[in-house]
Amino acid sequence: MSTRRPTIGVFDSGFGGLTVLKALYELIPEADYAHFGDTARLPCGSKSVETAARAAVEAAHFLESHGAQTLVIACNTATALALDRITVAAHVPVVGVVEPGADAAAIASRNRKVVVIGTHATVSSHAYRKALDARGLEAREKACPLLVPLVEEGWVEHPVTQEVARIYLAEAFADGFHDADTMVLGCTHYPLLKPLLQRVTPVHVSIVDSAESTARAVATRFQQLVPSSLSNGTERRSVPRMKFFATDSTEKFQQLGQRFLGHPIENVQHVDLKE
Repeated sequence: MSTRRPTIGVFDSGFGGLTVLKALYELIPEADYAHFGDTARLPCGSKSVETAARAAVEAAHFLESHGAQTLVIACNTATALALDRITVAAHVPVVGVVEPGADAAAIASRNRKVVVIGTHATVSSHAYRKALDARGLEAREKACPLLVPLVEEGWVEHPVTQEVARIYLAEAFADGFHDADTMVLGCTHYPLLKPLLQRVTPVHVSIVDSAESTARAVATRFQQLVPSSLSNGTERRSVPRMKFFATDSTEKFQQLGQRFLGHPIENVQHVDLKE
């Protein structure tokens, strides 16, 4: 008799967390997934810490009610502002994106100097700088606010996007950081720009994708916490079952979300969480 496959819950304040979901299901195909996009309350970074934390905790409880046995906070801003609150409120293990990204940067960097690019809210929180400092690395954080709307516009290979990225990175690697050898993508939108960013980043720099780093961290924890899921008794299917929930337009989530996930999204359910 087969047992039910374990479910990993993924929370994001918008669409970027779908890049984390993509990395997760490629690395952990034996799990099912429930993704919650709080698209009605975007942008997370413009809210107070209390409001952002309350919204994230509500989403975490919602995902638990849908069977999530592990929660992934697939949003850099929500991780920076609310991870501690979510971890305390949740009844299952919680993984954010900042610590795995910092771990990967510590492994990748030879000279211990790292550039982190992200949104204004993530950079202002200094979550990456604190995490990297704790690992003995010197960090420069650079806000790149124009990149998210350019990604959502679909301009991932547009000359305008390349020029904007070039300007941001020239500033990030200036003034004593020209020799930094690692760059962390501190926003879950940025993996879509990785080919473009590799062209405009100094050739000696390694790029750390926090979505991939997070998926690897979850995979390690997943095998430790749910070893029975890997046994022969687990229900076997060729692909993971995915459930999608959004607090705003389901049509927009389907249309825009497939750019991040890499394939069509079907059966998005609308959720109306109270403010």
